[in-house]
Amino acid sequence: MDGDVSRPNILLISTDQQRFDMAGAYGNPAVSTPNLDRLAGQGVVFENCYVQNPVCAPSRASLMTGQYVSTHGLHANGVDLAAEKELFSKHLADAGYDCGLVGKFHLGSAFDGRTEPRLDDGFRVFRWAHDPYPGSSENSYHRWLKASHPSLFTAVMDNRGLFDTIPTEAHYSHWIGEETIDFLRSDRVKDKPFFFVANFFDPHHGFGAPEEYMRRYDDVRLPSIVTYEGELDSKPAIQSEESLASYAGHARGYASYSGEELHEIRKAYYAMVSLVDDEVGRILEVLADEGLAENTVVVFTSDHGEMLGDHQLMLKGPFMYDCAVRVPLIVRWPGVATPGDRRSELVQWIDLAPTFLQAAGVDVPAAMQGESLEGLIIGDGVEWRDWALCQYRDSGHPHDPAAHVTMLRHDRWKLVVHHGAPASGRARAGELYDLETDPDELKNLWDDDSWRQVRTDLQEKLIDVLVASEDRSNPRLAAW
Repeated sequence: MDGDVSRPNILLISTDQQRFDMAGAYGNPAVSTPNLDRLAGQGVVFENCYVQNPVCAPSRASLMTGQYVSTHGLHANGVDLAAEKELFSKHLADAGYDCGLVGKFHLGSAFDGRTEPRLDDGFRVFRWAHDPYPGSSENSYHRWLKASHPSLFTAVMDNRGLFDTIPTEAHYSHWIGEETIDFLRSDRVKDKPFFFVANFFDPHHGFGAPEEYMRRYDDVRLPSIVTYEGELDSKPAIQSEESLASYAGHARGYASYSGEELHEIRKAYYAMVSLVDDEVGRILEVLADEGLAENTVVVFTSDHGEMLGDHQLMLKGPFMYDCAVRVPLIVRWPGVATPGDRRSELVQWIDLAPTFLQAAGVDVPAAMQGESLEGLIIGDGVEWRDWALCQYRDSGHPHDPAAHVTMLRHDRWKLVVHHGAPASGRARAGELYDLETDPDELKNLWDDDSWRQVRTDLQEKLIDVLVASEDRSNPRLAAW
């Protein structure tokens, strides 16, 4: 076995927009994910991992800083993370880790020809490509595609939609696999411990996949959409608006799709997940072939989920349903994790940064608000927080008025507060779900007088959580 066992290698594999239930290990028999399921059997499955925001950039900033959205300040897509914010990857690099990244990063605006500003991130290898599509001025995937498949490159650059269905050997997800494998096979990974992050773009929309993956689901019966007629009548009005037109009117809404179109979208989503799964399998095989598997912590997760028609909604936005904010989290840590273990504690994406630093023997900065998962991974009965917090601050396409939503997950309950002055004559909008009796979050108890005391208690709990999640890392030098 190569490397220092006291400082394991760390391989972070992250997808974009993958719901928690999109892996066989999470109880979905329709999705084909044999490699993720095998990884789950070799490690620990966290059943209740919540991200800190249901859209990309704020969530990814929480991952890299170990901070809540209200602390790190990247509150919306299109906002740059402040240059002075410390990333855990830089701490690993400073401690002697060889750090690399391929794919999406999204800690800054990368829109309409703008290249995401490079931060002091510690990555020696930085193969950045915000997404597969033409648009940003820098794209490592496009350079690889032009060199490896020049005729395909010429064809797809003139037709954005073709990128989703491009043949597997030229697909963005395959490129992520290739670049990760190249890193694992390089001589430098034998000289010092490494941290590498493989950031897939799938199963993000647009909804499409190579033909061979679409065919895999031709005869598969997919789960039914989770909703019922009239469901949104008891939900905040913004959900009915988004059902008609997603992204504050910038994309098609659920109501505009035919049943056949919805089925094809869902089929494509499943196909994208299977494509990623195959690439994960290739990566893990090379990790083993290179003699690195026994001293490498492998983490698989995603930055947020996807509505996929559930609750008559598509894509993502000011929604705090589990399909939007609960993600897969699988940790394989040879010699530490008990194979096949499952943990039901409420863990959060901010917990990953301190987990990686502790595993590497690096001090966790006081400014990080997460807690290391190592105790839960070992299974030593560590005390753990009993809540999870998610903060949406008009984070996607801007709404008018701005949409600000806060979620508290506690015990059997989920409280979702929609902030802002209620419309004249209307009560404050919100959501309250009893996940024990209503795990699909179909029945909103917010305005039900029978549950008023529960709602009040949870709102008070939320105030305490917001105080607990304030940034008080600036050291106190004296009593006065």
